[in-house]
Amino acid sequence: MHGEQHYLVGLDLTGRRVVVVGGGTVAQRRLPRLVAAGARVEVVSPEVTPAVQGVVDGGEATWQAREYADGDLDDAWYVLACTSDPAVNARVAADAEARRVFCVRADVAVKGTAVTPAVGEHDGLLLGVLAGGQHRRSASVRDGLLAALRDGSLADHHDQPAGVALVGGGPGDPDLITVRGRRLLARADVVVADRLGPRELLDELPPHVEVVDAAKIPYGRAATQDFINATLVDNAKAGKFVVRLKGGDPYVFGRGFEELIACAEAGVPVTVVPGVTSAFGVPALADVPVTHRGVAHEVVVVSGHVAPDDPRSLVDWDALARLNGTVVILMGVERAGAFAAALRAGRPGDTPVSVIQEGSTRAQRVLSSTLDSLGDDVVANGVRPPAIIVVGPVAGLAGELPFRS
Repeated sequence: MHGEQHYLVGLDLTGRRVVVVGGGTVAQRRLPRLVAAGARVEVVSPEVTPAVQGVVDGGEATWQAREYADGDLDDAWYVLACTSDPAVNARVAADAEARRVFCVRADVAVKGTAVTPAVGEHDGLLLGVLAGGQHRRSASVRDGLLAALRDGSLADHHDQPAGVALVGGGPGDPDLITVRGRRLLARADVVVADRLGPRELLDELPPHVEVVDAAKIPYGRAATQDFINATLVDNAKAGKFVVRLKGGDPYVFGRGFEELIACAEAGVPVTVVPGVTSAFGVPALADVPVTHRGVAHEVVVVSGHVAPDDPRSLVDWDALARLNGTVVILMGVERAGAFAAALRAGRPGDTPVSVIQEGSTRAQRVLSSTLDSLGDDVVANGVRPPAIIVVGPVAGLAGELPFRS
């Protein structure tokens, strides 16, 4: 019986042979990190899961499609016994110990010579937590540490990032920002925030962080793009780390590339963090899949900031009207009737339409309509920005869900 305390150590497995006996779900979980560590992984198992097969097919590991045999551990540096047969696992562990090779036994951890910690990564840190075989406890502590590091409540005295980060905050719910986006936000000196970004996250920032309002209110006052660009560049050149917190994704009608150009011209380094675009995330939260097998094979995302007949429009509305798939219109509430008429030229008037206002927030509401009645329904129901308009057969699928009706 092993002692209660293990000796926690990091292994350099680069180019070294690691044998994984078993090809089931445990092996499936362990392989990615072994591969990422540069190990020369060999799987020994009569069968493997599709995910393990994918690792093998990708050339990241080799597979011996047979039962475990004597000699399989020769020249191994590290062994994982993770079959569904305790007798095989015991044999592997005994063979490994005889060769003085550390072995993890997945079924009975204390009968191996090594254990796998609950592992997580954060900004170059690799965290490992052991709890004497109490797996839920080690995982819980790991998750708590990672959360604290990512939201800034646990200090990480790492080199402060420089320049500007263009962070996509997602459609509005603060939980939908990416892990990397939240981590960079916690390290900001200045945050230039959009109206449609996850505003609740601003309240979590330390008092020293300067928040600059870059709201663009539809048909009302708005910070100019020149002002936003200058704010990013000037603060970054002053040695501050600037996070440009945008709603959705910076590069989906978010003018993110314009801001990158301004920074590049000024010699300011930029980190781009993609976000969940409202064009796809908001419909999903309203039970509207923008694609569905046998229903829609294409999705087109359109900016509705100008009308179909506006000479500034770059959209071929005639072509869109002839498509059978999904059209997602952003910033289209004011001209919803005009867009419906343009699409009605090539689509049936009873084509389903969903309008999702303030998606992902507590104020979210969904309007079901058709191309024929969209303009009137938007006015009658007082729909206001921000709202996503989804046109196509997929917009009618939610009505077929009995548990959602």
